[in-house]
Amino acid sequence: MIELYTDGASAGNPGVSGIGIYLTGEGHSVKLSEPIPPCDNHTAEFQALIRGLEEAASLTDGMLSVRSDSQLVVQAVEKEFVKNPEYHPYLQQVLRLTSHFEYFFIKWIPDSSNRAADALAREAIQRQKNG
Repeated sequence: MIELYTDGASAGNPGVSGIGIYLTGEGHSVKLSEPIPPCDNHTAEFQALIRGLEEAASLTDGMLSVRSDSQLVVQAVEKEFVKNPEYHPYLQQVLRLTSHFEYFFIKWIPDSSNRAADALAREAIQRQKNG
């Protein structure tokens, strides 16, 4: 089983944004810190999940367990519904990507349990700010 931890962050709403992805399991340990175009925090969270799912798909098509500290994203994926139409395309992309895996789980975790992905997202923001 691969575990995927994701986090998106924005310095402002919208503002300079970054994503952090940490994948572990089955002999893998992957850390990604990537800047993304300025956006709001929820959009950054969706983009982090999408990028994480893409990366996980290159490692396995078996079991994937996702952890996110975004209640909005976790609930949207669990219910396959998001109220705000702005996030609908992101949710559709997430659902397409999750169909790649034989088993897919997603769980909300508190910020304190998502420190690795959070640090990677903040690092991406700092790189942009420092130019």
